[in-house]
Amino acid sequence: MEVAEVVPEFADAFPFEEFNEMQREAVPALVESDANVVASAPTGSGKTALAELAICETLADGGTALFVAPLRALTNEKESEWERFEELGYSVYVVTGERDLNPRRAERADVLVMTPEKADSATRKHDSPRYSFVTDVDCVVIDEVHLLDSEKRGSVLEVVVSRLRRLCDPRVVALSATMPNIDDVAAWLDAEPETTFEFGDEYRPVDLHAGVRTYKHGDNPFADKYRRLFTALDLAEPHLREDGQALVFVSSRQDTVQAAKKTRDEIAERDVPVGSRGDYDFHTATEDLDNATLRKSVLDGVAFHHAGLSTHDKNLVEQWFREGKVRVLFSTSTLAWGVNLPARCVVIRDTKLHDPLEGDVDMSPLDVLQMLGRAGRPGYDDVGYGWVVCDGDDADRYRELLREGKEIESRLAGNLAEHLNAEIAMGTIRGLGDVMDWLETTFYYRRAQSEPEAYDFPNLRERVRDTLDDLVAEGFVETDDDLGLSATRLGVLASTYYLRLDTAREFRDVAAEDADEASVLRAVASAGEFDSVSARQSERDAVDDVLGRTAGGTGDLDSGPRKVLAILHGSMDGSLPGELRSDAWVIKQNALRLLAALGAFFERYDDPAGANLATRLEARIDTGVPADAVGLTALDGVAAGRAHKLADEGIETPADVREAGVDGLEAAGLGPGVAESVHEQARGMPAVTVDWGEFPERVAAGDNEMREVVVRNDGGGAHAGVQVTVNGVEMSDADGYLDDSLTVPVGVFGANADELEFEVTVSFSDLPLLPVTDARTVRVE
Repeated sequence: MEVAEVVPEFADAFPFEEFNEMQREAVPALVESDANVVASAPTGSGKTALAELAICETLADGGTALFVAPLRALTNEKESEWERFEELGYSVYVVTGERDLNPRRAERADVLVMTPEKADSATRKHDSPRYSFVTDVDCVVIDEVHLLDSEKRGSVLEVVVSRLRRLCDPRVVALSATMPNIDDVAAWLDAEPETTFEFGDEYRPVDLHAGVRTYKHGDNPFADKYRRLFTALDLAEPHLREDGQALVFVSSRQDTVQAAKKTRDEIAERDVPVGSRGDYDFHTATEDLDNATLRKSVLDGVAFHHAGLSTHDKNLVEQWFREGKVRVLFSTSTLAWGVNLPARCVVIRDTKLHDPLEGDVDMSPLDVLQMLGRAGRPGYDDVGYGWVVCDGDDADRYRELLREGKEIESRLAGNLAEHLNAEIAMGTIRGLGDVMDWLETTFYYRRAQSEPEAYDFPNLRERVRDTLDDLVAEGFVETDDDLGLSATRLGVLASTYYLRLDTAREFRDVAAEDADEASVLRAVASAGEFDSVSARQSERDAVDDVLGRTAGGTGDLDSGPRKVLAILHGSMDGSLPGELRSDAWVIKQNALRLLAALGAFFERYDDPAGANLATRLEARIDTGVPADAVGLTALDGVAAGRAHKLADEGIETPADVREAGVDGLEAAGLGPGVAESVHEQARGMPAVTVDWGEFPERVAAGDNEMREVVVRNDGGGAHAGVQVTVNGVEMSDADGYLDDSLTVPVGVFGANADELEFEVTVSFSDLPLLPVTDARTVRVE
């Protein structure tokens, strides 16, 4: 069956001319109907073509397709791969972070690509102009639907699919590696038997021999890594000596590099012929690599691959592995889920990994099966060999996994309250009846029907009702006399910012107080999102060193929150110790999200000064810019490097930028074009002065006078809060959009004090600008 016969106008979108046996069986369901389709097939059997067929049918009908990819790294790869669609005149757009979203491109795209998390965020905001495009989707393709069983991410995928089906009822095409209970997924998605396909191992392009190899566990984790590495090399060596290749999965990016270095020495010691140093053309080609360590390694036939490498380097490594120039490749799990890069021998060296937010955890069974599925090269091998290297205590568990596979379970019960709150906040659930209707759209409900005892099916509705009652009792949801449901301000904020409910409650309490830098950072570091963070022994001295330089007591915090707090402080002042850097990126990204949420809490609870503080801390953690120069980050194109450069020349605020002019910015080290752009933006920033008018210099004891203070803005408009204090006690405030001026009434009264110190503070909640303050002293006579 030729591609050109099935989809003639899209023949150039496929990298092959004929469909294989598995693909041929699914073609009629995909192209001759608009029914929902569920297909499971062994890794490497060509499922991607099924996704592309579904997309082609959608495009042919003038519709929009959404492809849900399991990992962020894979969304970018799809954008690159699907340039073939671009060449046919269709637009492919990867939806990434909030700041990078281009709503016009998203709205006009023919193919959207998202992770489950991004799809969840987008659908939660579907009624906003920026994300309205998500309700115009005609077909949703779920890549690796067995991700439903992921403990951390499965519930997100589940609610996204259920939500999309209620919002716009798209066609759903769900693809998966082999899963024993495919019928449950098909029933959930309303896929009929004739459009449900379970392709067994006979459709594997190469037979798989999978097994478990144990190693002797010691007391030193570092030494254990090398015991597992040597075991992995023992398993790979026979295949390497027969001109085969080995793909070895390890737990972290750093481990790919270290394992590759050690393997080069070990292979040389064993005299295994895998290097390509005699190949002059290859030697020359390696000079193009960006990563110097990788450049040395590949010449010895050993390489590493992880999401942190440049796209250029990853592409070259993949190409050389396919060509056989790289014989041993160390990788993280990203490669197993994405690139079709098989090897004769696959070894999983690490079954446990360190998650910055979860601590030391077991690798997901889904990841294990996905990795082993890469064993065997179609067209080259008759059989592939896959091995799990593990401690003896875990051996039986992995043998059972390899023998029986993994049934797909729902993980929605673990955070049912958060997802139910989100549906109510979005308005997709408006009453008690809607709650039960929503429940029946979930995989959770379907799986409970199949396994009523395990899921306590008879009491499922009661459990959901109890969850709803808790949301009402805790202030996230409110009811009316007609059993209607609506989200409170707290519920909306928790949903909008993806917060755990305990974190939302804590942020509400913080926003109700007079917060300072220490209390804001402490609230973020102590958030439930970080409750599994742990400080390893090797990190604790570094944590103590960072926190010893900061103000505010931290001794009562546990080691996990202390570690988070140290990373935040170290990021703000550019002094992050090397011992903390491996976990810092993930922790920082989550902290930035939480700070943005806390800023919204301050704003919604009428505290512009608190919102401004959160915004400034967010900017400092993100860029490492000093406190006095943080306002520079409000200017596009000014990040850490340029901000430090300007601050060193005494240019610390947008006002200083305006005063310096383009010439002054160039003298401070900015290029002409950048200097002009930065100066133009600074002119668009607020420029505030306080006009005290006829404010008295003295007042008689016992007298009262009402005056007005006017805050004027000669620059660009922004939302501002104005607070007036007298002798440190708040007297009056006002907030609103400060375009021209804001007038604040101020009472001047003759009190017991000899002097009254009036201070006006202007804070911009959405901009990382330092507050503007001005003061007047009134004598009491």
